[in-house]
Amino acid sequence: MTATVAAAPVFGPALAQVEAYAALLAGPGVERGLIGPRETPRLWERHLLNCAGVSDLVEDGQVVVDLGSGAGLPGLVLAIQRPEVQVVLVEPLLRRATFLTEAVTELGLRNTLVRRSRAEDLHGTLLVDVVTARAVAPVDRLAGWALPLLHPGGRLLALKGSKADEELAQAQPALKRLGARGSSVVEVGSEDLGTQGRVVVVEAGSGAAKAPTPHRKKGRR
Repeated sequence: MTATVAAAPVFGPALAQVEAYAALLAGPGVERGLIGPRETPRLWERHLLNCAGVSDLVEDGQVVVDLGSGAGLPGLVLAIQRPEVQVVLVEPLLRRATFLTEAVTELGLRNTLVRRSRAEDLHGTLLVDVVTARAVAPVDRLAGWALPLLHPGGRLLALKGSKADEELAQAQPALKRLGARGSSVVEVGSEDLGTQGRVVVVEAGSGAAKAPTPHRKKGRR
């Protein structure tokens, strides 16, 4: 069974868009150093399918910031899967932000914005429902960047592997200082479909200052 055939039940009618995104990762993504050349044979199982499970924790109509988006994982996967979710890809490096902008255009994603910025520079100017991150930083540092971007009750979703519980335990003092309302490790996805993963969920408290929310658009594929 090919990777794309295995992915069909996960992405459904969005499969063609995900295939186009995979081609961008394997081509310009590798050429520009966003994805290592050794990753191309395992793009589907290690990256695309691995990111798909986070969709379980996001609701239609929410605004999501994908922090340190890099090559767009998991932000672009989520945007393709969920056209009713608005996704803001935040990436400080020019070559990565340029790739993301080109990918959004080529994939025809009307529910996705790219912001070339550091998370800290958006504090006090942007509040959203969800922040996602994958392979960006340990949970304690990540929470310091993410929680000021969240509405009270908003959630940080950090895709982590087998050390999720250990990272979360180490982050507890920092989460307390940041006023987090709660935290847990959640299993997402399906082992049978190859989307199983572990996500550290941190809920923001009520201490964030008010800031504008990006204009919500109705997404289309």
